[in-house]
Amino acid sequence: MPSNAEQAKEAIEVVCPGGLDRMEEFYRPDFHDHVNAMEFHGFDGARESVALYRRLFADLKIAVDKTVSEGDYVATHWTLTGTNRGRAVTLTGNTLSRFEDGLIAEDWGSTDTIELARQLGVWRTLLMAVTEWRLLLELARH
Repeated sequence: MPSNAEQAKEAIEVVCPGGLDRMEEFYRPDFHDHVNAMEFHGFDGARESVALYRRLFADLKIAVDKTVSEGDYVATHWTLTGTNRGRAVTLTGNTLSRFEDGLIAEDWGSTDTIELARQLGVWRTLLMAVTEWRLLLELARH
């Protein structure tokens, strides 16, 4: 059986960029995801979270740089790469995962949204906000 650190790494590298068909291998059905200021619940919430990132970056890839594990918790530092409207973006982030019975029960993830805006530039950031405003408002309600 893989360790919690191995499970967290594979979940981030496989499921988070879009491998949703493997979600049940890594996450509990009652999974609770905290991403920056947003929250998602269960498998449907995880699908919603992944869909948001896939809409922003169709060629999304995430590589785990480092994991640290203690008990039921795994801290993961990762690098996201993708393209938004022709502009390549590289962001780093951190996720703290809590495990129950070998599956991820809860994640707390954060990225530097100011760095995202800096890399996209003012006009692309504004365009993203305008074109995705309905989605962003809906996510803010979670």
